[in-house]
Amino acid sequence: MRARVRHVGDGTYLVHGSHTNWVILTEGDAVTLVDTGYPGDRAQLLASLREVGSAPEAVVAVLITHAHSDHLGSAQYLRAAHGTPVLLHQAEVPHARGDFLHQVSVGTVLRNAWRPGVLPWSVHVLRSGGTGRHPVASPEPFPADGPLDLPGRPVPVHTPGHTDGHCAYHLPGAGVVISGDALVSGHATSRIEGPQLLPGMFHRDRARAAASLGVLAGLDGDVLLPGHGPLHRGPVGEAARQARERAF
Repeated sequence: MRARVRHVGDGTYLVHGSHTNWVILTEGDAVTLVDTGYPGDRAQLLASLREVGSAPEAVVAVLITHAHSDHLGSAQYLRAAHGTPVLLHQAEVPHARGDFLHQVSVGTVLRNAWRPGVLPWSVHVLRSGGTGRHPVASPEPFPADGPLDLPGRPVPVHTPGHTDGHCAYHLPGAGVVISGDALVSGHATSRIEGPQLLPGMFHRDRARAAASLGVLAGLDGDVLLPGHGPLHRGPVGEAARQARERAF
C-alpha cells in the first residue's frame, strides 16, 4: 500500500498512511516530520520522504503530537538510524519513553466491538503493529516556548485530553494547524464526516479533550491537517466549534 502525499502549500505536505496521517515540512534540504504513523507504515513513511525529494537523513527533527503507537511508530527507528531528535511536550515525554501507556485497552475495544468499523479497525491495528510498545530511548521536551527553530517554524500548542501531553502545531505564517488527534476530520470507527472529536473510548479524558477544542478555536488558520481523515479547508476556529457541538 502506498501513502498518498498531498502538497498543501509551500514546503508543507499532508501524508495519508494506512489509517493515520503525518506531515512533512520542508525548507531547502531540511525536513521537519510531524508524527510517523504505525510501525507497519515505515515503508510508506520512507517512500513519502522520497516523493517530496527528501530522505530520512534530511529529517532534522521528529515532532510528535502524542505517543500513541499509530503516531510514534517509526520515531525510535529514525532516532537510532539517523540520530534524529524526537521532540514533544514535557508531559508526553514519559509516555513516549514507555514509562506508562495511556491508550485504549483491549477490553474497551472488545466492549465496543459492536460499533460500526471497530472490528475492521482492530484487525488493521494488529497487522500494523499497533498493539506493541515502541518507546523512544531519549525523547526530548521542546527546548523553549514559542516557534521551534525548525523547517516550517511550528509553534507547539498544548491540547490535552486525548493524552495528557497532546500537542497541536500551528504554522501561523502559512495559516495551517496540525491538529493530531485533538481534532480530526474522520476515522475508521466514526460514521461522521468532517471536523469532530474521536470516539470517546480513545481519549484519556474526554471532557478535557473537548475543552482543548476551545484552544484550537483561538488559532488563526484556514487549513487543518488532522491526525485522521482528509485535509479540511476553512476557518480552523469554525472547525473546532463544529467538533465541540458534535461532541455534546
